[in-house]
Amino acid sequence: MTIMGTGTSVGVPMAGCECEVCLSTNPKNHRYRSGVLVRAPRGNFLIDTGPELRLQLVREKIRWIHAVLFTHAHADHILGLDDLRIFGFRLEHQAADAAKEEAERAGLPFDEEQFLRQNPISIPLYCEEVVESSLRDVFSYAFADPSKQSHRYATPRLRFETIHHGSTFDMLGLPVTPIRLKHGELPILGFRIGNVAFCTDVSTVPAESRDLLRNLDVLIIDALRYEPHPTHLSVDGALKVIRQLEPRQAYLTHMSHSLDYDKLCSELPSHVRPAFDGLEIEICRS
Repeated sequence: MTIMGTGTSVGVPMAGCECEVCLSTNPKNHRYRSGVLVRAPRGNFLIDTGPELRLQLVREKIRWIHAVLFTHAHADHILGLDDLRIFGFRLEHQAADAAKEEAERAGLPFDEEQFLRQNPISIPLYCEEVVESSLRDVFSYAFADPSKQSHRYATPRLRFETIHHGSTFDMLGLPVTPIRLKHGELPILGFRIGNVAFCTDVSTVPAESRDLLRNLDVLIIDALRYEPHPTHLSVDGALKVIRQLEPRQAYLTHMSHSLDYDKLCSELPSHVRPAFDGLEIEICRS
């Protein structure tokens, strides 16, 4: 797992701000909007598609994306969706190249355009129905009649898979369990992936979700700032949840410009650290 972004909805540095953290030269204080990449046994998937998705993917040298999970549909978690276009294109041509090689070995003719028309590939988006509805509204062009597009790759090729709290499914060779969280009054999802859980934009972990977050090697959890906030955990709030769930290691994420990386490190227990953009975490399947 690579942490693609650890920032709050406005990112860090925040535009127009001259505070100490926003002016910091420490790269661990530079935070893109929230997101995660998982390199699974059978491919790569994302959790959320924030506004800097293209920059994050370039930074991490990612050539393939095979699927996306969504926590919720706020702007800082979805607005990079169009950057998936190139991956649908790449996956289709990978399939066409393989089919062409097979045809050549068999001494058969191969029509690439016909193959592409007959074998479209779409990237699956795993989310709740309410998130699907929002994505269809915000990115209506991406789900319009493909026959009316100016060319084949004018829009991302996407399809939806509905997921539910507590129902574990296989994602490219890893077990994924969606977990109900509360973002203020908004129900959202966190995800347990093997021994690691990602819980961003959370203000409350409901009682019915806590057992799904036990026996973790790593918990990645929201910690917006020092002061309380109506829709996000504060640092103290995150530490309280960490004490309740007892992960072996915890990382704080979705952090604002009020949190300096080095200062926070000096204040936290030894098994808790602020995450940073590009942090890599090993996932075990169970």
